Amino acid sequence: MTVTDPRPETATPPPAATQAEELRHRPGRWIDNWNPENDTQWNAVGKAIAGRNLRWSIFAEFLGFVVWQLWSVVVVSLPAAGFQLSTGEIFWLISMPSLVGATLRIPYTFMVPRFGGRNWTIVSASLLLIPTIGLAIAVSNPATPFGVLLLIAALAGFGGGNFASSMSNITFFYPAAQKGYALGLNAAGGNLGASVAQFVVPIVITVGAAATLNLPLAGLIWVPLILVAMIGAYFRMDNLSAAKADIAASLAALKEPHLWILSVLYIGTFGSFIGFAGVFPKLLADTSPDFTGFTIGTATVTLAFLGALVGSLARPYGGKLADRFGGTHITIGAFTAMGLGILSVIRHLVDAFISQPLDLSRHPCSSTTRAELLSFGAKPVPPAFFRQPAAESSGVSLAPRPTAVRHNRRGVPRSGPTRLCPGLGHRPDRNPREASGARHTPHATRNRTRRTPHTRHCAPTPHPATAVGFPP
Repeated sequence: MTVTDPRPETATPPPAATQAEELRHRPGRWIDNWNPENDTQWNAVGKAIAGRNLRWSIFAEFLGFVVWQLWSVVVVSLPAAGFQLSTGEIFWLISMPSLVGATLRIPYTFMVPRFGGRNWTIVSASLLLIPTIGLAIAVSNPATPFGVLLLIAALAGFGGGNFASSMSNITFFYPAAQKGYALGLNAAGGNLGASVAQFVVPIVITVGAAATLNLPLAGLIWVPLILVAMIGAYFRMDNLSAAKADIAASLAALKEPHLWILSVLYIGTFGSFIGFAGVFPKLLADTSPDFTGFTIGTATVTLAFLGALVGSLARPYGGKLADRFGGTHITIGAFTAMGLGILSVIRHLVDAFISQPLDLSRHPCSSTTRAELLSFGAKPVPPAFFRQPAAESSGVSLAPRPTAVRHNRRGVPRSGPTRLCPGLGHRPDRNPREASGARHTPHATRNRTRRTPHTRHCAPTPHPATAVGFPP
């Protein structure tokens, strides 16, 4: 028979209820018995340890985002540095780091439980030296092949992988009630790297540059900071033995429909952030070439960095609001604001295209207006298509020639719209009589070969501009 002592002062409660399990430190800065949900342990030593690791994690992740977004800033200056790249190749250089970084986030997530948060932060930071030094070497020579540039841009995806491992590491340090704000701070500090890169790099590459750009500095200036992050992680961060990764459970989660819904939502949130942040400098350069932003010294800085800056500063507040009101309500509000922003961007791009006149003054079809071209079904052509500065420098005259008038079979001029341009995709005239500029007489019309429908809309004589850039 068991007798229970009724006196509460003599009862012995479980050890976990009376005191926090003591933390044990092992060589290599490993910490055992970590439990952030235990208030006693958290208030005594846990909060200070978590804060120290968070600060160095933010710094390392910040540099990861800088490297991840470097190419989005550098590619805008490559043509001015002598690189001959097509628009498609430029966009490949912008998108490749995002593609590789997104792929690396899967294995990077499991590296922290496998090697420890401190150890993997040192390794992941050291990997950033490869794309930064590689960029400095590649952009120093305009003859660098596009394949080499693309490979180095892909290596910049290491910075994108850092985000996953950093977020995974900080998750283990904080209690559930504070994870939202802590992860928001970690993400915001890291995301600021995109904004800082877009603000600092245009200034740095023009330091001491007269007629040329110091593009190698775009990568070299971050090397000392990467070394500081490695040293700081070595001496100030910790590994948690309680950090475990259940790969089997992660694979089982793939069968959960909510996982895929959250993945789609994440594409819309962070995916749109990193996508727009990467392409915004190029988008501004293409759609608003006359917008110079503001000048700092000899450098001109556009407003491309503001998008990443606003998104980065909003992240910790989003996490805090999610902790207070629930992630569902905050997500709905965020998507509503994003939808309105996207509609505004689309309207701006459409208005910019419609309001921008085509430069046809130096083309044979100088009398053809945009409205006439569109009314005949011609494909809209950007104004840059008609600008041929190389021909002017080579001495080729680009003066507009007289407009050919169409005539009927009796030689009477026909009324109606002007001809369409050969440079807009129509075949040039191959009729020798019409090419010579001769008037169509009834006799000549009966004896000449049958013209194609495109021939009726073409100019009589080839123009020098056709030989210097317009398609045949």
